[in-house]
Amino acid sequence: MTSSTTLLSAHNPDLPLGKSVGYPKHYDASLLQPIARSLGRSGLKSLNADQPLPFKGWDLWRGYELSWLDSKGKPQVAVLKAWIPCDSPYIIESKSFKLYLNSLNNERFANPEEVRLIIQADLSARIGSEAKVQVLPVDAFAKEPIDEPSQGCLDTLDVTIDSYQPDPGLLVCDSGRIVTEQLFSRLLRSNCPVTGQPDWASIHIHYTGPAIDHGSLLQYIVSYRSHEGFHEQCAEQIFCDLMHYCGTVSLSVLARYTRRGGLDINPWRATQDVSAPNVLRNGQQ
Repeated sequence: MTSSTTLLSAHNPDLPLGKSVGYPKHYDASLLQPIARSLGRSGLKSLNADQPLPFKGWDLWRGYELSWLDSKGKPQVAVLKAWIPCDSPYIIESKSFKLYLNSLNNERFANPEEVRLIIQADLSARIGSEAKVQVLPVDAFAKEPIDEPSQGCLDTLDVTIDSYQPDPGLLVCDSGRIVTEQLFSRLLRSNCPVTGQPDWASIHIHYTGPAIDHGSLLQYIVSYRSHEGFHEQCAEQIFCDLMHYCGTVSLSVLARYTRRGGLDINPWRATQDVSAPNVLRNGQQ
């Protein structure tokens, strides 16, 4: 997988990646910096540039630092939810997204719907596809259903781990036993390909196919610990590795990354038969 700073800079010389950038004082849609998804997909197993994507899904962004002024100049605050479809040609670089949202801080809007529409239009223009956006009052966000399974946690397994770069060769499957399982781990860690800062996540895997040895799956998840890759790319690599090396016939992979810089990113990739997990719903299927 290609994720080097050099490659990104060559394709996007204006990216604020790794740079000291002042916060904008006025609304500026040009702050949103797109990155081609193709840069991270070239080396993925079961992904052929000449064929349709083997998955569907969204990248759900949640922003906790959304604020603007009402028509009388009084500050308003809200929580942003933005769905970026996985088949969009581009993703948005996260620091540029934060700068863009902060460019709204001193702008006056008649109502939250006006804010929603302008963010949705700006995102859609930059990703080359239709984004979907919700602007939620802060008291409504506490009611968002984000469930964690009551069983299937891999983290208590007693395993030896000594590989910290993605290694699908760790995966062990029993082709003679077909199962349906829902498993998760809170031990996924990857690193920003530019700053080297760690990104922490829980990973939720729901599959039907040859039984995957739980210990080997935990070893594989932890093998991302020193990997440099964007959130979306990590989720897609995990999906493609499970499909290619384990022969899963139905698969859902949801990576719930923790908040950094006021934003969290939750990539979800799944086969066509799978319904979106509740964190991605609210009419966004």
